[in-house]
Amino acid sequence: MQNRIPQSGQYDQLAGNIRIWAHELGFQAAGITDVDLSSAEAGLEAWLTRGFHGEMDYMAKHGVKRSRPADLVPGTVRVISLRMNYWPDEAREGFEVLGQGERAYISRYALGRDYHKVLRKRLALLADKIRGEVAEFDGRVFTDSAPVMEVALADKSGLGWRGKHTLLLTRDQGSWFFLGEIYLNLPLPVDAPVAAHCGSCDACMRICPTQAIIAPYRLDARRCISYLTIELKGPIPTEFRPLLGNRIYGCDDCQLACPWNRFAKMTVEADFAIRHHLDDVGLAELFAWDEAQFTERFAGSAIYRIGHEQWLRNIAVALGNAPASEQVRAALQSRMNHPSELVREHVQWALAQQPES
Repeated sequence: MQNRIPQSGQYDQLAGNIRIWAHELGFQAAGITDVDLSSAEAGLEAWLTRGFHGEMDYMAKHGVKRSRPADLVPGTVRVISLRMNYWPDEAREGFEVLGQGERAYISRYALGRDYHKVLRKRLALLADKIRGEVAEFDGRVFTDSAPVMEVALADKSGLGWRGKHTLLLTRDQGSWFFLGEIYLNLPLPVDAPVAAHCGSCDACMRICPTQAIIAPYRLDARRCISYLTIELKGPIPTEFRPLLGNRIYGCDDCQLACPWNRFAKMTVEADFAIRHHLDDVGLAELFAWDEAQFTERFAGSAIYRIGHEQWLRNIAVALGNAPASEQVRAALQSRMNHPSELVREHVQWALAQQPES
């Protein structure tokens, strides 16, 4: 059968098929929106003007392309927004690990395979299915890899609402999911946004260790532990180091505290299964990994991109915050002469936090 652009009434059928295909490809939900993000653009510009993006220069360098999809991908008239759950069923409960200072806490999205790879492949397959129906289809797929306002698009497409912690929330599945998008040139029917249901709750704001959520819906990334452990390449400011606790890659506190995550669904994706017991592993054990071990064990992982030096920097801080023990001091002393000045400085700080026996 020759491909053809659907007539106006047939776009409804195509949109329905897209949702079916999305579920078949492992997405839990799909929504469609237009490309008008003018209200979100004003908020983005204000956020950048305040410098809340810190050293994430990529947040500003693309200008309005982030908030104007058709500027980023000419011809775009619709965006398909999709979400996929990631919390692995077997992962140890987050607050339990956070309560044991000698253990390492790693953000639950990073326990398995790199989500960029997983989602990009599924999004490409979905785009191929659309192209199989409509030869004139043109578009691009994204997942946290380009100047795209993912949460604003997902909010506008009806996938959920933007919570006070700035993440997307849903009543039936909480927030433990990844987002991905397809920018396309077909005028599909759009979905209506859903109402917000945070109400007067401020649990996410109260629990943030560094008080990075400075107001509802406003995050100062420079204070955020995810930024400090992942995006920041230099020294971690000393005033934040004690507040990191045992968090060595990312932070989930605002999600762990959110009441809506009582309804979160576990992932069914084998790719997001836990690797190397990262949901419950000792800091000293991870600190002992050399660069070859780091490279081998984090191949295909989101953690790989921070590199071994930054990995050691983060763990050194966590060891400084850990309960005092000979094991902790021995681990830190093993890196006192590390070639990296960044690592050495954080090790020295950590040792100063550990009383000698």
